[in-house]
Amino acid sequence: MHLDIWLLLGATLVLSAIVAVRLSHQAGLPTLLAYMGLGLLVGESGPLHIRFDNAELAETLGLAALVLILAEGGVTTSWRRVRPSVPAALSVSTLGTLISILVVALSAMWLIGMEWRPAFLLAAVLAPTDAAAVFSVLRRLPLPSRLTGLLEAESGFNDAPVVIIVVTLSAHTTAPNLAELLGVMVYELVAGGIVGVAIGWLGAQALRRVALPASGLYPIAVLSLSIGSYGAASLMHASGFLAVYVSALVLGNARLPHRPATRGFAEGVGWLAQIGLFVMLGLLADPGDLPGQILPALIVGFVLLLVARPLSVVLSTIGFRLSWGEKLFASWAGLRGAVPIVLATIPMVAEVEHADRLFAIVFNIVVVFTLLQGPTLPLASRLFGLRSDEQTRELDVEAAPLEELHADLLEVRIPSDSLMNGVEIFELRLPPGASITLVVRDGASFVPEPTTPLQAGDTLLVVTTAEVREATERRLRAVSRKGRLAGWFGEKGQ
Repeated sequence: MHLDIWLLLGATLVLSAIVAVRLSHQAGLPTLLAYMGLGLLVGESGPLHIRFDNAELAETLGLAALVLILAEGGVTTSWRRVRPSVPAALSVSTLGTLISILVVALSAMWLIGMEWRPAFLLAAVLAPTDAAAVFSVLRRLPLPSRLTGLLEAESGFNDAPVVIIVVTLSAHTTAPNLAELLGVMVYELVAGGIVGVAIGWLGAQALRRVALPASGLYPIAVLSLSIGSYGAASLMHASGFLAVYVSALVLGNARLPHRPATRGFAEGVGWLAQIGLFVMLGLLADPGDLPGQILPALIVGFVLLLVARPLSVVLSTIGFRLSWGEKLFASWAGLRGAVPIVLATIPMVAEVEHADRLFAIVFNIVVVFTLLQGPTLPLASRLFGLRSDEQTRELDVEAAPLEELHADLLEVRIPSDSLMNGVEIFELRLPPGASITLVVRDGASFVPEPTTPLQAGDTLLVVTTAEVREATERRLRAVSRKGRLAGWFGEKGQ
C-alpha cells in the first residue's frame, strides 16, 4: 500500500484505540483486550487481510514497547507511596516469581502432559504481572497505599528476572545449571539497579542545573535518559528492564522543572506504545490456532490464579505485615497482559519445539483471565474490606528554573478539595526565601497581601530560592492536606 493509505489506516487504528480506552474504562477492563481485538480484526483473518507472522520483528518491537511502558510507569509512580512497599515488592518479584514458576511448571507437566522444557518456559512466561494492565486498572481503585505500592512496584520489578529465565531456557537444550542461573540473575539485577539509580541521579542533577530553552525538551530528556539506561545496562550484561524502570522512578520523583508536563508526555508515549504493542500482538496471533488450546489454557490459568499466585504471594510476604485481605487481593490482582505474550515470542524466535502452541496458550490465558479478573477487582476490594488510607488533597506544582537568579518559579494550582481553601497568605508560614508574588483567580491576576485568603481553584506563582524550594513545596503540600494548623508535615521526606 502507498504511504497515504498506511497513514490513514494507522491514524484510524489509533483513534479507534482511544475510543476503546473510554469503553474499557467504564467496564473496568484493561485496555489491552480492545487493542488486541483491533489487531485480530485487521489481521489476516479480518476484513483487511493484513498478514504479519514475523516473530523476530514482533519480539524486537515488543521489547522496545515494554521499555517505553516501564519508563512511563516509573515516571508516573510516586516514590512516597511505593517506598514502604519496596522490600515486599522485591520479595514477591523474585522469590514469589520462582515459586509461581515451579508450581505452574509442575502442574503443566502433570495435568496437560508437557515436557519439562516447554512447561518451565510456559510457567516463566506467565510469571510476571503486566505494568500497563496494573497501572490502568489499580490506579482507579481506592486501595491502601502500601497495597497499591506493592502491586505497582512488583509489576515494574518482576520483568527483569523472568526475562533472564526465559532467554536461558530458550537457548539451552538441556537443563541449565541452577547455581549458575541464580548467580547470573543476582548479578544482572544488582547491576541493572545500580545503573538505573546512577543514570537517574546524574540526569536529575544535570537537568536541575541546566535551563533548557523550551519546556518541551525536559520530557524528552527524561525519557531519553531512562531509555538510555536500558542500553547502558545491556552493554554491561545487566538487566535493562530493571535499569529503565529504576532510572525513570528516580527521574520522575526528582524535583525537576516542568514535572506535570513530563508526566503527561510520558503517559502519552506509554499509551502509544501500548496501542502499537497490543495491536501488533493481535496481528501476530493466528485465530485458527487459538480454539485448540483453550482447554490447556483454562487448566493452566486456573492453576496460576487459584494456586500458584496465592501461594507465591503468601510465602514471599511473610514478615511484611500485610493483612490477609491485602494478601488475597494481591493474589487476585496479579494481572497478566502484554508482557507474557511478548515473552512468548522469544521461544518462537529461538525455534523451540512447540513454541507456537505455547504462544497460543499464553494468548488465551491473557484474554480469558483479564476478562475474569479485571471487572471483578472493585468487588474484590470491597469483599476483602480494603479502602484507601490516602486523602486526595494533592497540589499540582509546576516549576520553571530562573537560572541567572539561582531561583525557581513554582506554579501551584489549588484543587477543589484542598484544605488550603480559606487560608490567608501569612498563615502558610513559607520559609524565608519564598514568596507568593501573584494569584490568578477566575481568569484575573492580582498581587496578594499577607492577609489575602486563598480559594480553591486559585493558581499561585511562588518565587523561591533554590535552597528552600523543596521545603516550600513540602509546606504547601502540608497545608493542602492538613489546613492552616498543619505542623511542618513532610519535612522529613514524606
